[in-house]
Amino acid sequence: MSSQNEYSAEYAKIQDAQDPLRHLRDDFIIPTRADLKRKTLAEDSSTASEPSTYLCGNSLGLQPRLTSKYLNSYLSAWATKGVLGHFTEIEDSPLAPWLHVDDDVMEPMARIVGAKREEVAVMETLTANLHLLMCSFYRPTKDRWKVLIEGKAFPSDHYAVESQIQHHDLDPASAMVLIEPPDPSSPLLSTSHILATIDEHASETALLLLPGIQFYTGQFFDMKTITAHAHERGIVVGWDLAHAVGNVPLQLHNWNVDFAAWCNYKYMNCGPGAIGGLFVHEKHSGVSAGQENATTDGKTPSYRPRLSGWWGNDKSSRFRMENRFVPIPGAGGFQLSNPSVADLAAVRASLDTHAKTTMLDLRSKSVKLTAYLQQLLLEHGPKERCYEIITPLNPEERGAQLSLKLREGLLESVMEHLEEEGVVVDERRPDVIRVAPAPLYNNYSDVLRFVQVFRAACERAAKGGSAETNSLMVNGGREEKGWGDVK
Repeated sequence: MSSQNEYSAEYAKIQDAQDPLRHLRDDFIIPTRADLKRKTLAEDSSTASEPSTYLCGNSLGLQPRLTSKYLNSYLSAWATKGVLGHFTEIEDSPLAPWLHVDDDVMEPMARIVGAKREEVAVMETLTANLHLLMCSFYRPTKDRWKVLIEGKAFPSDHYAVESQIQHHDLDPASAMVLIEPPDPSSPLLSTSHILATIDEHASETALLLLPGIQFYTGQFFDMKTITAHAHERGIVVGWDLAHAVGNVPLQLHNWNVDFAAWCNYKYMNCGPGAIGGLFVHEKHSGVSAGQENATTDGKTPSYRPRLSGWWGNDKSSRFRMENRFVPIPGAGGFQLSNPSVADLAAVRASLDTHAKTTMLDLRSKSVKLTAYLQQLLLEHGPKERCYEIITPLNPEERGAQLSLKLREGLLESVMEHLEEEGVVVDERRPDVIRVAPAPLYNNYSDVLRFVQVFRAACERAAKGGSAETNSLMVNGGREEKGWGDVK
């Protein structure tokens, strides 16, 4: 990257003008600074306001402009068709009949995660899907009963694994192996350390469950190498892709991943708490005719054990109500209930926006944006170094996010200043902020403005703030955002 005057608005504008994906920014609604401060939804048309600097897509992605259009189409269909909306092809609607809305998003979602169409299902939520998948794939025996996870797993993943172990009447203290960083001064887990831990417990391990990208540090794990290494030792491998889907290119099928689950409200921009997704490799999801069964007057199909529901039943017999479960071949056979059409309208809007580019092109822009962020922080950050980057500096080992660990006691003041200036990032108490330039809608100018405001915030915080700031804190108040509850 050229260092010529990179810490200037002119440089950032030139880079933005040369960005081949710059048009995608117009496909999203970026809150203005006034929007963020206003306590009502109604806009004040008399007050002009510039866009906020939103670098929080790793927590909640921005709303695509297509979302409201697609949701309104769903609401209109419900209002005018009633139950017939399940089956009616509506010529001027962007959505499939409700009976097929889940099928309609499988192909584009499969492209995002590098899978075959039948290997993905858009359903449930992340933790629910992890539970469903572990019910099928975690089959402890007297020889293999351990589950390997990272020591700083997101709490819901930790709880899910812990409760699955307890469900099998096993003790998490001995059955749940936490992979901790070898160096207490760094939160990162090297590939070699992960592989060594796998080797140490291989003969007793039934399942390895790791994140594609670690939520706290933003580290992108070598999924291909880790998966192959564990498989060679007879271990089932699953991945939590909450921070990876829509962020980095994935090849779940080619990497031979056994299963994976993800949410769709971060880099996929489907809205808070949106419906999630899962992947099951085709080698695990086949359905065969099975053996003759006199009690059902036919053959009992053979398939991988799972917790079953009627929406996972073969479509040709789903509505016969025969109470003879024949799963859909593929990940669709893991579905439980009919999905929310409102949720899938948002998913369809997101996927149609993604379809205007490719994951490879997004990744190319993302690498450049985050490298620009890194360069500005290292070369033009606060004069008094009050933070460290705890994300890998190698672009191949991270996604869009950089995590900045602040000096003790600075987080509150820095966040107050950022918010006052209309800069939205994510905080992880007690001392980390996560900054994620999302390539679909962020640009160089966003990154530059963040560094400028962050620099001023750190320098002010290091000096103990100002009387004006303290007045703002008392009179304006800073409400707790609750982002700590969002992965």
